[in-house]
Amino acid sequence: MELSLIGAPTDVGASVAGCRLGPGALRVAGIGRGLTALGRDVTDTGDVDGPPNPMQPPVGGYRHLDEVVAWNVAVRDRVADALAAGRLPVLMGGDHSLAIGSISAVAAHCRAVGKKLLIIWVDAHADINTNAMTPSGNIHGMPVACLLGHGPDELTGLSDTTPAITHDQIHQVGLRSVDPGEKVFLADLGLAVYDMRYLDEAGMRKAMRRVLASVDADTHLHLSLDLDFVDPSVAPGVGTPVVGGPTYREAQLCMEMIADTGRLGSLDLVEINPALDVRNATAELAVDLVESLFGKSTLLRVTDLENPPVG
Repeated sequence: MELSLIGAPTDVGASVAGCRLGPGALRVAGIGRGLTALGRDVTDTGDVDGPPNPMQPPVGGYRHLDEVVAWNVAVRDRVADALAAGRLPVLMGGDHSLAIGSISAVAAHCRAVGKKLLIIWVDAHADINTNAMTPSGNIHGMPVACLLGHGPDELTGLSDTTPAITHDQIHQVGLRSVDPGEKVFLADLGLAVYDMRYLDEAGMRKAMRRVLASVDADTHLHLSLDLDFVDPSVAPGVGTPVVGGPTYREAQLCMEMIADTGRLGSLDLVEINPALDVRNATAELAVDLVESLFGKSTLLRVTDLENPPVG
């Protein structure tokens, strides 16, 4: 499938500035060049436009709500255009609040074409806060809640229906920093979560086999990849690092098992903060992981698109 790179240079959803530089860092790290070398048809569509970060405190439990809405509308429209053209959108963030717009577009597209949507949310954080329980007001900690219909109308209504997704369409992998209110909310909603204790006890392979068990020829896989998913010893350039995350090889296995399905249809690549990075190491890691998603492997592997493997 042809790929469209979409930059969204903003950190309005966060309180730590810097991930607005993420799209540029990914380009410097050679994301387009690397994917082209794998035989992909890649078009860099440039950056979407949006308001600057006003760096203001939260109002009503939301920091920069108007600005976050503007960025997400722009992202939603650009992602929708790519999908309508039969291309695979690669959203280069930017903070994770942008996933509200991208997944809203993907969910609407899947409903329109009759595809089954499966979202794999890899992250150190649950991102399921609401304005009533957030400790910070940062909307990059709320995208899962908004997509499930718990949030302001301006964000919950970005898809063709509200909520944009249902709880059974999303699986979370790698969680290790979850706020008290989020723990209760996750349990109440019944989300499928594979936290670090699960990964420690059962391993990444078993977790991903479970995540991918329902994938078939009618599945559209969306990966929302927050680089703080990986341990900060490997990915230092993120705004909210949490120790104890997956190793380089565990992260690669996650990507490779997704690639083996042949069903990846869209991708968020977010929370890379070059201002906190070391010689662009985190953007280079991100490119490495993305290359694995699109076929880079140690040995020749053949994907059966009619009968995709799950492990």
